[in-house]
Amino acid sequence: MEPSPLAPLEHFLPQVWFFILGLFLFLYILLDGFDLGIGILSLTSSNERRRNILMTSLGNVWDANETWLVLMGGSLFGAFPLAYATILNALYLPAVIMVVGLILRAVSFEFRENANNKRVWNLAFGIGSFLAALGQGFAVGTVFEGIKVDAAGHFAGGIWDWLTWHSLLVALTLIQGYVLIGSTYLIYKTTGELQQTHYRTATIAAWTTFIGAVLITITAPIFHEQLRAQLFQPPLFYIFAAIPLLGVLLIFLLLRSLQKREEVMPLVWTFLLFLLSFIGLGFVIFPNIIPPSVTIYEASASPSAQVFMLIFVAFLIPIMLAYNLYNYLVFRGKVVA
Repeated sequence: MEPSPLAPLEHFLPQVWFFILGLFLFLYILLDGFDLGIGILSLTSSNERRRNILMTSLGNVWDANETWLVLMGGSLFGAFPLAYATILNALYLPAVIMVVGLILRAVSFEFRENANNKRVWNLAFGIGSFLAALGQGFAVGTVFEGIKVDAAGHFAGGIWDWLTWHSLLVALTLIQGYVLIGSTYLIYKTTGELQQTHYRTATIAAWTTFIGAVLITITAPIFHEQLRAQLFQPPLFYIFAAIPLLGVLLIFLLLRSLQKREEVMPLVWTFLLFLLSFIGLGFVIFPNIIPPSVTIYEASASPSAQVFMLIFVAFLIPIMLAYNLYNYLVFRGKVVA
């Protein structure tokens, strides 16, 4: 039997879409991560003036950051429909927690602006940020740990499969990572006593994030046999060994920049830490889209559908990146009131 003329595309397109989905997810976690981190930090603000500065630092950028999550969901549905159905089925409750948190954030942000008594909306914004981060952490932890599926790739587990000690560890570490990136963003955007406060919160969050990452790195191969077999096979073993070493170096550079009271470099080192963690997660998961058993090739849509979406996304990604860049350039500088 002659091979199908679409065979090369059937192998290449899923890889392209895996990269695009990873890009969307990374941009969302990076950009909306500091939004969520600042929302969590707002719960600890000592007075309304400080909280106003925190909210003002987000006022013109937070809604654009969340656009990447919408793009990722739509792209997953179009490029890997089986993965979309199975993952959302497995992560139904974490997704609900995340959506409730995002709704609380959006509503409280707008209502707080015109409220005479801001306490309720301040609390709702902080709790919503925490819930959104918690739901995302459980989702990442569950996908990293693996989802039970049947022979057809459909979810075959229980409604509480996502709630494990390992997914809880990932969720708490992600929350600390969001607090870290939120703190370093506030170092860049604020001055005076408020800036000094977030040098301290960034230092604490850097240590707690580092401890959580170390625990995840050590326990994942120990308690997951398939992951252990995969990670200790070359060439993935060399990557698995190099990424923690680079992570330790970046943490050292981050802590040093915080100690030297630099303004821009703590944010840069934190961005690189997130990028390194994301690359490591991508290497562990690939070529699966539903770990540990369903690959991107088994879950992908037809080549014609993927090509059609690729044409649309090829125009959309530069527009979105330009819009985000323009947004940050226009509203650059310190927030003082």
